[in-house]
Amino acid sequence: MEYKFTEQNFEEEVIKSDTPVLVDFYADWCGPCKMMMPIVEKLAETYDGKIKVGKVNSDEEGNLAGKYNIMSIPSFLIFKNGEVVDSALGAMSMEALAKKLDAVL
Repeated sequence: MEYKFTEQNFEEEVIKSDTPVLVDFYADWCGPCKMMMPIVEKLAETYDGKIKVGKVNSDEEGNLAGKYNIMSIPSFLIFKNGEVVDSALGAMSMEALAKKLDAVL
């Protein structure tokens, strides 16, 4: 399942999560973000129950993007125990992103 993270639910869904969380910062107009959508959706299915996967629309949630210094999209942050433990920038293969997720399990 893919989550939609907002300023209102970020603390509860990401920071206080019992499982690691992959957060995809994206925008609807961003070509590379669109390219990553099916990959992120597939990872959400693959890691269901092990890692929470969700998105933050950087245009709608500018405060969140600013808080985590998101300067380029897509940007991926991996949270564990409320802390950012890894990150990735730009379009990449499913294997490359999965390798980062496997490292936090």
